[in-house]
Amino acid sequence: MEETTIALKEQYALFRKENPKVRIRDAAKQLGVSEAELVAVSDTVIRLQDDVKDILKEVPSLGYVMALTRNDFAVHERKGEYRKVGINGHVGLVVNPDIDLRLFLHAWKFAFAVVEGDRKSLQFFGKDGEAIHKIYLQETSNVDAYNELVNKFRTTDNNQPLEIEAPAARAIEKVDNDIDSQGFQQAWLALKDTHDFHSLLRNYGVTRTQAMRLAPEGHAFKMDLSTLKTILEQVSARELEIMVFIGNKGCIQIHTGYAKKLLQTGPWFNVLDPEFNMHLREDAIENIWVVKKPTDDGIVTSIEVYDAVGDIIVQFFGKRKPGLPEREDWRQVLADHT
Repeated sequence: MEETTIALKEQYALFRKENPKVRIRDAAKQLGVSEAELVAVSDTVIRLQDDVKDILKEVPSLGYVMALTRNDFAVHERKGEYRKVGINGHVGLVVNPDIDLRLFLHAWKFAFAVVEGDRKSLQFFGKDGEAIHKIYLQETSNVDAYNELVNKFRTTDNNQPLEIEAPAARAIEKVDNDIDSQGFQQAWLALKDTHDFHSLLRNYGVTRTQAMRLAPEGHAFKMDLSTLKTILEQVSARELEIMVFIGNKGCIQIHTGYAKKLLQTGPWFNVLDPEFNMHLREDAIENIWVVKKPTDDGIVTSIEVYDAVGDIIVQFFGKRKPGLPEREDWRQVLADHT
């Protein structure tokens, strides 16, 4: 083990002793390193080979687990099974009623098996050492399959420092006047599928929050936080089925179903249901937009929550499937409060 790794291990051990309640993600920021680097120096961690695609293909053998995907200001936890894992090049899909993921594997790099007390998990990180996705075993998970997976993919260089890359520079937003706003609006109105929205932004060189400003009339308008919380309270009270999207550069995790138990804890607004948890950091929200996108099945309406640098924190939709129109109960609860 190199001296720098030993030094970081000792530094982290001292930090944990002095700050036992600080989560590892926040500890990494305070120590000026990535989360992956702190995970790598923990005593109860086994570094796995960087074959994340092959590892993911074997995750279904674990049975019932908890999938966790987060960004800086929102956490998405969903329990269920990875029954279908499809990978095509650098794009992966895990499409099940419970575990529903979109994977962008070009961003994935490091994998670890982590034991914290009686909690066992697989944890995946990007080239920059930021967490992308974590899978936690539950009481009914197949522990033997987990051990087999870990033994199959464990690496021999467990003590080597990670080669962390600097995060990619953020793209500079164009001046609004440099955008073909008329062409952009026409293309927006001609959308056939919500999945085409990303291509629309790329084709016109538009950031997401810029798109909100330049949207066709009536297709994007702001909402305040209190209204969002009122809508989620109505979703809970009326037992509406919705979709909650939370992601980062490597993974988007989707919950489809109810959001019943809502709880405020300090700056965090939470959904705490048996199979689904959401944690949303309210004080990081810069703006919230109601967004309407045309599709072959009619208008689809979402609520999109953004942070101060224009990154999306969370999206909410009414439950829907391709080929079906948007749910009227979702449209109604939005109409009642916007």
